[in-house]
Amino acid sequence: MSQNLFVTGTGTDVGKTYVTGLIVKKLAQSGKKAAYYKAAMSGNERQPNGELIPNDALHVKTIAQISQPLKKMCPYVYETAVSPHLASKMEGNPVELEQVLEKLDDLCGQYDYVTVEGSGGIVCPLRYDTQEIFLKDLITARKMGCLIVAHAGLGTINAVVLTVEYMKSNQIPIQGIILNQYEQGNPLHEDNQFMCEWMTGIPVLACVKNGDTELELPVEQLQSLYE
Repeated sequence: MSQNLFVTGTGTDVGKTYVTGLIVKKLAQSGKKAAYYKAAMSGNERQPNGELIPNDALHVKTIAQISQPLKKMCPYVYETAVSPHLASKMEGNPVELEQVLEKLDDLCGQYDYVTVEGSGGIVCPLRYDTQEIFLKDLITARKMGCLIVAHAGLGTINAVVLTVEYMKSNQIPIQGIILNQYEQGNPLHEDNQFMCEWMTGIPVLACVKNGDTELELPVEQLQSLYE
């Protein structure tokens, strides 16, 4: 049975998928069987044959150079570029938590490490109609620890602190923070790193710069984040 880690972000477009790709790559390069999983993915491109390609999953698969089939990476793929709960309504294909967990458990039986990426920020709803399903329901159902990805620039302190407070209030364990698009020597970025750690008590484990192709985190430390 695999060890799992959930990667969330402080919001949309903070580089969650980019960082996740580097994480999976590092695990795979260490000789471990590493897999990627995302419950629901919206804003994807439809191919001429009508098939929807999960863009985030394709990015991770390409960057990490893993052989895991795309079809096993994401059970719910939507074309409409809105939150998954709204895309599922518009496209008539609502998320079923039981299906999400079943597909996740299947991966866990085949791989050493499964990295689960969230949609948007931590409060992103996956379904909101006759049922209410949020990311926290998936996380708590499998007791996963979480890694927070945040943009290193302006607004990060507020976004990180609010994310941490929500997670703590829902008893979601936090393993650490990764700052993306970090500029060494930038006073704002360096201060954000200090303030995020000081205000949350959560360590910044790595700072990813633009164009990085490797995650600057010892593989042993990375593996220790998985539960």
